[in-house]
Amino acid sequence: MTPDLDRTPDLDLWPIGNCQVSALIDRTGRFVWGCVPRVDGDPLFSALVNTRGEDGAGFWSIDLEGGSTVTAEYRRNTPVLVTRHVDAAGNGIEVIDFCPRFRRHNRQYRPVAFVRLVRPLSGSPRIKVQLRPTRGWDGTRAETTNGTHHIRYLLQHEVMRLTTDGPVEMIMAERAFRLEREMVFFLGPDESFNGDVGVVVRQMLSDTTDEWQDWVRGLATPPEWQEAVIRSAIALKLCQHEETGAIVAALTTSIPEHAGSQRNWDYRYCWIRDAYYTVQALNRLGALDVLESYLAYLRNIVDESRGGHIQPLYGVLGEARLEEGFADALAGYRGMGPVRVGNQAYEQIQHDAYGQIVLCNVQAFFDQRLFRMAGHEDFEALERVGERAWLSYDKPDAGLWELRTRQSVHTYSSAMCWAACDRLANAAHALGREDRRAFWQDRADTIHAAITQSAWRADTDRLSATFSGDDLDASLIQLLDLRFLPPDDPRFLSTLSAVEQGLRRGSNMLRYATEDDFGLPETAFNVCTFWLIEALYLTGRHDDARALFEEMLSRRTGAGLLSEDIDPVTGELWGNYPQTYSLVGIINCAVLLSKPWSAIR
Repeated sequence: MTPDLDRTPDLDLWPIGNCQVSALIDRTGRFVWGCVPRVDGDPLFSALVNTRGEDGAGFWSIDLEGGSTVTAEYRRNTPVLVTRHVDAAGNGIEVIDFCPRFRRHNRQYRPVAFVRLVRPLSGSPRIKVQLRPTRGWDGTRAETTNGTHHIRYLLQHEVMRLTTDGPVEMIMAERAFRLEREMVFFLGPDESFNGDVGVVVRQMLSDTTDEWQDWVRGLATPPEWQEAVIRSAIALKLCQHEETGAIVAALTTSIPEHAGSQRNWDYRYCWIRDAYYTVQALNRLGALDVLESYLAYLRNIVDESRGGHIQPLYGVLGEARLEEGFADALAGYRGMGPVRVGNQAYEQIQHDAYGQIVLCNVQAFFDQRLFRMAGHEDFEALERVGERAWLSYDKPDAGLWELRTRQSVHTYSSAMCWAACDRLANAAHALGREDRRAFWQDRADTIHAAITQSAWRADTDRLSATFSGDDLDASLIQLLDLRFLPPDDPRFLSTLSAVEQGLRRGSNMLRYATEDDFGLPETAFNVCTFWLIEALYLTGRHDDARALFEEMLSRRTGAGLLSEDIDPVTGELWGNYPQTYSLVGIINCAVLLSKPWSAIR
C-alpha cells in the first residue's frame, strides 16, 4: 500500500514484458523504466534514473485526482499487472498493464508495445493521465503530434503512437476527467490501429494471459515455494530476447551496488556466464524453450569466434562491441550517477566462458525431448571451444567478478575450463566417439590435478580463489555445483568453512572482503547467499539451509523478485533489477530443498 503517492525511487518495482520489450512499474502504478525497440535500446521511460526536478519526464502515470492508496498484484501465473487505486472518499479504479505476447498466424506476436486498461471500480473516480516519454538518453520530453484518436511521440530514433478510446485532448493537456467506463491505451508502433481498439486490446489481454498460463503449466515446479519459483521463472523468461535467444543479466542499467558507490553498470546485455546459470535453473523446471533459443544464439557466437577468443558478453543481437559511455543528462537512481550505457567488460578476458558454453550445450547430446538434438558437427564446433579452455585454464583473467585493474589465475575460471573438457568427454561418449572421449577426459584430469595442486593452501587448510594468493571468494562454493569436488571431500568442507567464516555477514554473503577497483564492497551479493544455502544443504545442514532460504525469500520485493545486492545491515536492495543470478538462486534452492511431490500425493 502506498498513501500519498510517494515517488521516491526504490526497487519495489513490478516488471511486465513480452520478451521483446519490458517495463518496470513502481509502487504508485507509474511506468518508470522501459526501453525500445529492445531491452538494450534507448529509454522511453527513464524516471527511475532521471531524478532531476519534480516535473520531469520518462514516466507514464494514471492517478486518481487528489491522491490514493495503491495495491498491486499479478494475474495468476502471468506478468500481467493489476493495480487498484482507492481515494479517501472511496472512489476506485483498476489499471491492468501488460505487453502483448501470444501465438498468431502460427508465429509469436510480441510487438514493441505497452498496454493499459483502466476501469472504474467504485464511486465517481476522476483520473489524470500523464504520459511523458523521453526522446532517449538526453532525458528530454518527446515532442508530440496528434489525431482524433491517437498521439504520436517523436523519439530520437523512432516514433511511438498512443491509440486510445479516451479523450485525446484531455490526455495531452494532462487534465483530470471523470472515468465512467473502461478505457484502453495502446502505446506501440507508429501505425494505424486495425479494428476497434477496445475490442482488440481486450482480446490481446485474454490471449496474453492464456499464453503465459500455458507456459507456466508446463513447468516442473517443486511442491514447496511454488509461488516464488513461478514468479522467478516468469521474470527470467522476460529477460530473454526471444527473437535471438539472448538472455540479459537484468532489465536495468546503473542501479548502484550501494549508495554513492559509482558501481553502476549496464546489465542489459547477454553475459555467457549469467545466461548459463539462467538456462541451468530453467532446465530444472523443464523450460526447454529457453534452452533451445539460447543454444541457437550461442551457435552464432561460436561460429563468429572461428575458434578464437570468446567475449564474456555480447549484445542481444550478438553484437561484439558494447562501448561504455555515460548518459550525463540523467542524474541517476536517487541522483547517484553515473548512468552508464554499454559495458566495457566486453573487452575483458574471462576464461570461464568456455566452460559455460560447453555446459549449456552438452544437454543437447542427451535430451531426446529437444526439437534439435546435437550431433557430430555440433561436437566438432564445441571442440574448438574446448581447445580454448585447454589453452587458457592456467592463464590470468579478470575473473567472474570482472576486476578492471588486475588479473590473476582464478580457481573458478580454471574449474570452468576443466568442466568444458569433462563435459566434452561426456558428449563424445554419447556420440560413440571413444577416442575423443579419452582425449578430453585426459585433458580434464590434467586440469583437475593442476587446480588441486595450485589452489590448495595446506597452511590454512583451504582452497584459494587464485593460484597466486590465499584468497577467499564465494565462487569457491561453486566447485560443488560443477561436481569438481563432492560434498564430503575434506578439502571442500574446510574451504566452505573458511568461506562462510570469512564472508558471511549475518544472513548474507559477500563475494569477497578485499578491496577492488572501487574500494571495499559494502553490500552482499544475493546469489552468493543462495550458493551458501545449497552447500549447507548438501553438506548435511538441512535446517540451517531452510532457515536461511526462508529469510532470503522474505527479502523479495512486492513482485516476488530480487535485485543483485542487499545491504546486510538494513536489508535494502541495491543493484540492477530484476537480476537473473538472484532469481536463479531462488529456483535452484527451492528445487533442492523442497520435499518431493511423492510426500504429499
